[in-house]
Amino acid sequence: MISADMEGATGVTWTDDVVPGTEQWQRFRRLFTGDVNAVIAGLTDGGATDILVNEAHSSQRNVLLEDLDPRARMLTGRHKPLSMMEGIDSGVDGVVFLGYHAGAGCDGVLSHTYLPNQITGVWLDGVPASEGRLNAALAAEHGVPVLLVSGDDKTCEDALDYAPDAATVAVKQCVSRYAAICLPPSRTSADLTVAATRGMRLAGRGTPTTTAHHIDVEFDASHLAQAAAVIPTVEQTGVRTVGFDAPTMTDAMKAFKIVTAIADGAVQGKYG
Repeated sequence: MISADMEGATGVTWTDDVVPGTEQWQRFRRLFTGDVNAVIAGLTDGGATDILVNEAHSSQRNVLLEDLDPRARMLTGRHKPLSMMEGIDSGVDGVVFLGYHAGAGCDGVLSHTYLPNQITGVWLDGVPASEGRLNAALAAEHGVPVLLVSGDDKTCEDALDYAPDAATVAVKQCVSRYAAICLPPSRTSADLTVAATRGMRLAGRGTPTTTAHHIDVEFDASHLAQAAAVIPTVEQTGVRTVGFDAPTMTDAMKAFKIVTAIADGAVQGKYG
């Protein structure tokens, strides 16, 4: 399975590159699809016989199906129960985090966690958590290893902590949140294919690890914490923070999705 996000794709450095409907987004859809195809080629070279690509960015309708490597299937569209990780419970033997990025409050190109700007920090069981860390914990609950993580150099550094055995590919080097030293697609494609082949050595379901988890979320404004705290089981723990417990990582991620949706709906114009 490939969980395909876009902020960490080849060449992406600023907002318009990933916002559906812009001219830049149309351009980077092609580069994004190229990254996906490069990984499909590598996974196939490594022995994969069935590859599911789960669109994981924004509208989740970004990869160009007409240009997708025919050896893969694609899950596209929003409102999936497990969102970025939909399909992880379908018996897959490994997952690739493609086009990922650093977490909210951290240095990295377009760094964020779920919401583009309103969340300033997320912690999983007391540890700062990017989308990669959250999704890796969900994969572990199903005994699925992380095979490969791609994104900028900050993303790869983060992955070394939550998925130390996974292959990593830095397609760009972070200069700031909106600037990076980028490699051309011909180079990143080759790197992604080689790394995906190497990552397949980790493929194979292990023992599922199901444990209770605690998630804390920090927002950039107090009214967002107040809005999220109306959710049963979610407690406002500070002026701008909420926290909640969940019996499994699946439940934790579903609750986190609700928290982000409520908070996003409470944003008002330029003042947030």
